[in-house]
Amino acid sequence: MTVRHVLLDADGVLQDVPGGWYAAMEPYLGARSREFLHATWSDELPFLAGTGGDYLPFLADALAAYGVSAPADVVYGAVWLRIDVVAESVRLVEQLRSAGYGVHLGTNQERERGVHMRTTLGYDALFDVSCYSYDLGVAKPSTDFFVEAARRIGAEPSSILFVDDTARNVEAARVAGMPAVHWSVGRGHHELLAALAYHGVHVPPARGR
Repeated sequence: MTVRHVLLDADGVLQDVPGGWYAAMEPYLGARSREFLHATWSDELPFLAGTGGDYLPFLADALAAYGVSAPADVVYGAVWLRIDVVAESVRLVEQLRSAGYGVHLGTNQERERGVHMRTTLGYDALFDVSCYSYDLGVAKPSTDFFVEAARRIGAEPSSILFVDDTARNVEAARVAGMPAVHWSVGRGHHELLAALAYHGVHVPPARGR
C-alpha cells in the first residue's frame, strides 16, 4: 500500500535534551546521574502507560532515595522539561503536511511532560494526530501501541511510515504492519529524506527556497 501518513517519534527525532539527559542531571547527582536515570526509567512504565498517577511524587521519592534535596518540581523543570525543538524536523513536518501527507506524533511520555509538549511546545497544532503513550494506555515497544495509533489515525498500518531513534520500537512497528525507519537527529536530515524517498515519500522544497 502507498504511504500516505508519517508517524514521528519525539525525543531524538523531533526534539532533543540539550547536552543529553545525563548532563542535565549532573548538577543534582554528579557522577551518579546515569545510574539514577536508568533506575528511574526502568520503573516508569506505569506512568508512560498512563496508569501510574502523577509523576512528580514518584520522582520525589526517587530523588530522596539518592539524597537529592532539591524539590522534585525544580529538578523536573530543569531536566525533563529541558527540551530543544529541532527546527529542521519541524520544517519537515510542515513540508509533508503541505504535500498532502498526514503527519502524526507517536511518543512515549508520562502525562506531565506530554501536556507540556502538547501545549507549551505547540505540538497539538503541529500534528494531525498525536499519539502519546499515557493517553493510548500502552507504551512502545508494544505492538499494541502501533495498532492503536493506526486506529486513531484512521488508516491501515501499511500506509503509515514510522520514524524512531530506538531500534526495538522500529522492529515492533514493522511487526504491527507499519513500514519503519530507524533514524535520529545526529545522523542528519539528508539521511531521513533519503529513507522517506525510499518508501515513496517525496518531500517538496521548503517555501521561500
